[in-house]
Amino acid sequence: MCFEGFHWFGLGGLWMFLFWGALIAFIVWAVVKLTRQDNSVSKTNHIDIAKERYAKGEISKEEFEQIEKDLS
Repeated sequence: MCFEGFHWFGLGGLWMFLFWGALIAFIVWAVVKLTRQDNSVSKTNHIDIAKERYAKGEISKEEFEQIEKDLS
């Protein structure tokens, strides 16, 4: 009887360990996913900003081409 109780306690401890491990892994994944910046979106955004500045006449054609070259 005592052995059976120990067996179930060990199994319960294993499930508890797996539950907390999965919860911690999910929290870490969520934090990384929410805080990481996607470079492709950022690069496109910067080129769009440079296009707008060029269209407004804030930067020259050479400056625009240099920005485009630097970002690609």
